[in-house]
Amino acid sequence: MEERVLSRKEVFDRTLNTLSRLGNQRFPILPFYEHFDQWLIRLRTVISEFESNPLISVDEQFTGQCLQVLSGIERDLKESWEKEASREDDIRGINQNLLDARNLLTRTEREYATKKKEIMDRGKRTLKSAAGKVEKRREEQTRNVSSRTSFFKNLFKRAQPRREPEATHTLDSTKRELSRIEHSFADEQEKLEGEYDRRKREILERISSHEKEIEELEANMPIDDAVSLRQEACKALIDAVNALLSRSKTTSETTSLSL
Repeated sequence: MEERVLSRKEVFDRTLNTLSRLGNQRFPILPFYEHFDQWLIRLRTVISEFESNPLISVDEQFTGQCLQVLSGIERDLKESWEKEASREDDIRGINQNLLDARNLLTRTEREYATKKKEIMDRGKRTLKSAAGKVEKRREEQTRNVSSRTSFFKNLFKRAQPRREPEATHTLDSTKRELSRIEHSFADEQEKLEGEYDRRKREILERISSHEKEIEELEANMPIDDAVSLRQEACKALIDAVNALLSRSKTTSETTSLSL
């Protein structure tokens, strides 16, 4: 089936309708700049098909107006493209920094948990050993005290005054060593806690700073699909087509009157 040949009026109407649709077209997804080239190609195609139609006679005024509008919208879309691409690159870079900071926070928390467990395990082993020594010294002291009331009291009578103070001194010394070990591990844990809190606070501040950067970038550099620019361009082309139609009618009427 052969395609029906459009009348001159239908060519004008189709061109005007297509320009109107292109002017109101919205791009649904980001990045918007990926749609600009295809949209501009369609716009140029509409004008090219209109100008090349054998039923249409364009003049220099129309050609000049179209050239100016097409050049202008191409320039405007390029600026929008560069702005959106730059913003996208900036956000991508900040998001990478944000991801790195969050990964660092995870590693820091994991390292802290591991070191804390190591200190606690080592402390338990060391304190258990030291506590065992204390208990051993206490048992020795108890045996020495008990020996004074034993059957062999007279045998230990001369040696006992020396052994009891010695055992007491050893017990006290062992207790002091146990206390020193307890304080040492407490200090080590406190130092670990302080270093962890400091690093965590720094990383959280870094994360907050990156999030604020993204918020400010999105607020100060809003992007859209350049619909207002495209609407203005299409409206200018519609006006040019209507003006051409008006001039064509005037010329046709003038020609008819002269005949």
